[in-house]
Amino acid sequence: MTEPTLDPETRILRFIEHVHPYDSLDRETLFRISGVFVARTADAGQQIYSVGDTLDGLFLIEHGTVEITDENDAPVSILHGRNSFGERGLVREGRALTNARAVEETRLLVLPIATFQELVGSSRSFARFFDRGRSPARERRGELATQRVGDLMAQNPISVAPDTAIQAAAGMMRDTRVSCLAVTEEKDKLVGIVTLRDMATKAVASGLAGDTPVREIMTADPASLPPSALGSDLLNMMLERKVGHVTVTEGNRLVGILTQTDLTRFQAVTSASMVQEIADAATAKEMAAVTARLPSLLAQLVGAGNRHEVVTRLVTDIADAVTRRLLVLAEKEFGSPPVDYLWLACGSQGRQEQTGVSDQDNCLIIDDDASGGDAVYFEKLAKFVSDGLDTCGYFYCPGDMMATNPRWRQPVAVWRRYFRGWIDKPDPEAQMLASVMFDLRPIGGAAHLFENLQEETLAEAGRNSIFVSHMIANSLKHTPPLGLFRGFATVRSGEHKNELDMKMNGVVPVVDLGRVYALKGGLTDVNTRARLEAAEANGTISQSGAHDLLDAYDLIAETRLKRQAEEIRAGRKPDNFMPPSDLSDLERSHLRDAFVVVRTMQSAVGQGKGMLS
Repeated sequence: MTEPTLDPETRILRFIEHVHPYDSLDRETLFRISGVFVARTADAGQQIYSVGDTLDGLFLIEHGTVEITDENDAPVSILHGRNSFGERGLVREGRALTNARAVEETRLLVLPIATFQELVGSSRSFARFFDRGRSPARERRGELATQRVGDLMAQNPISVAPDTAIQAAAGMMRDTRVSCLAVTEEKDKLVGIVTLRDMATKAVASGLAGDTPVREIMTADPASLPPSALGSDLLNMMLERKVGHVTVTEGNRLVGILTQTDLTRFQAVTSASMVQEIADAATAKEMAAVTARLPSLLAQLVGAGNRHEVVTRLVTDIADAVTRRLLVLAEKEFGSPPVDYLWLACGSQGRQEQTGVSDQDNCLIIDDDASGGDAVYFEKLAKFVSDGLDTCGYFYCPGDMMATNPRWRQPVAVWRRYFRGWIDKPDPEAQMLASVMFDLRPIGGAAHLFENLQEETLAEAGRNSIFVSHMIANSLKHTPPLGLFRGFATVRSGEHKNELDMKMNGVVPVVDLGRVYALKGGLTDVNTRARLEAAEANGTISQSGAHDLLDAYDLIAETRLKRQAEEIRAGRKPDNFMPPSDLSDLERSHLRDAFVVVRTMQSAVGQGKGMLS
């Protein structure tokens, strides 16, 4: 007996009630929207839309197959029945960001834009399914460690000129009930700070005359942070330098002051107490007892809903504190250094992106005034620090990218030759080394040894089009784990077979893109998210491309951290692998879309465009 033919609305209703997220809508809404869908048929090979086209609405495949390609015609997805497409363009001014072509005769349902927007506004589950941005839950505030210094500082700080009499300055501090004054020259240029302690120990105790200028008792070049720094940076600086006042500057211009009194309304966080314990430790073994709590700290921070860049920053702060303390202990052990030196971190520590899985990557820059005999001192210092880091759980680099390797413990002139050689002859090893070294960040020592070197290298590299091309090609070796048929390309063999590598195929492709944008834009930022934001600000990538990539990076990085936190809570050692089956349908959909964005941006860079319009 032949089943009666259904009218279009009933057929559409019976179809969408079994398709997510429509299946989450109430029955009345389903009845209503089944009548507004527009049915459309696309012949095999027919273009449904192209990049830049104005979209009619959200597309849903009822039957057939659709190929999605990016703006450079690189394949992104092969979609079948029950799959939606076009949503990214709908939330980006209604214009298509990809190409869509029917592979075979395909029956489509098009949900008009007005109805799509109405459902996004009225249905939380519908909105959540199509919102690829960061969840508001990830934007929690309230803990000192995650606050911006600019939000914590006292505005309009009281300042005096260097020739102000100490008696007048003391009267000003009494009348305004402050414990310190900034000392500035014209245009708010910060030159020093004077505190009540200075008044007592340097002025009164020494019997200085009341008309003595404050420049005689001030602390020149005081501890300072930019407004963009985190509260954790503030706490770490106060604890490590044992200061109670920190100035806030933009360039050398004073914009605020922070004191310990300003922080009393906030509770000290675990990361800050760990830094304090490390700063007071006398041995690497004592520090290891502190770093043993890092997994718990990571799980706690992730569980509290902190942003991924905040979590990795706080975790990296611990490694920085350990490194600086080991440098202090090394100098106590071997005596003062014969010449200036600078210890730098590269890799994830250099980018301030360490997670629960980190080895050590570091190097040493030595002043050119060093003599041949000084090499022994720095060899001993490097071994002392690297051995201490290993004791604290930052294991030796498998590739020997450490200051203990003489190759990575050299004077400034040699480092300058290294970079010039890599740029002039970008063979595979040079590309690899340049990629690592472009992530260098000073940790302890004489920072001036690196400043000119970094600027010179970026400028020279940016001018060499062949080197830039090789760096771009090198950045495309790590690709997102996308399978064409709406799935994931998982690890094919070994211990992690059928799992996603959330490091090498997840965050690393974005890290590589960020490094390329920094190179092309001459940006000095090292942190990946900061690089993407700076690349948007200077026009290296478009605003829409930057927003898409930032959203994708946030989702990928937070998924990785969430997985590590779950492993820690389960009593397992965290790693970078994750079975797709551990994700919900919604999480898989969003993660795959994030990988699609990364693949699209890689394709754009590979084509020399570097942006999405």
